[in-house]
Amino acid sequence: MVVKLMGSGEYVVEHPGGPPIGHFGLAVRDYTHSTAPNRRYPDLITQRLLKATLAGSRPPYGAAELNALAKHCTQQEDAARKVERRMRKSEAALLLQSHLGQHYDALVTGQSDSGTWVRILTPPVEGRLESGAADDLQVGHSLRVELMSVNVERGFIDFARVD
Repeated sequence: MVVKLMGSGEYVVEHPGGPPIGHFGLAVRDYTHSTAPNRRYPDLITQRLLKATLAGSRPPYGAAELNALAKHCTQQEDAARKVERRMRKSEAALLLQSHLGQHYDALVTGQSDSGTWVRILTPPVEGRLESGAADDLQVGHSLRVELMSVNVERGFIDFARVD
């Protein structure tokens, strides 16, 4: 829940001599991240920069180009994350569609103008609390819910408070 509330990260360029940007979630000042360059384009960029540095040659990207690439990579990962989230929600709705009316232990995972969100524990699935939401509920509170409806195509899962 904490990671979800922090929101997604973004790629940024740290310039030599500038203040270290670091990693907020890890609470470190000096940070970089890289995996195999065949997995993610940002990692290929990092590998190219490292290769040029180790060879003593000019960097393959200028500052403006790196800033543009960082912005583009962040936008692409955000778009991919939205598709993945939509698929997970539809998969969860499909899994639960034959369990309408069942009761589950749940935790409040979010609140906004659009509603209160809960995550049932078994299976670990999130949905909207359609009825029974109250001002006394806060993120982290536990409650008992009933599965009221699902929409597989849209990935909607609706619960009602029963305690």
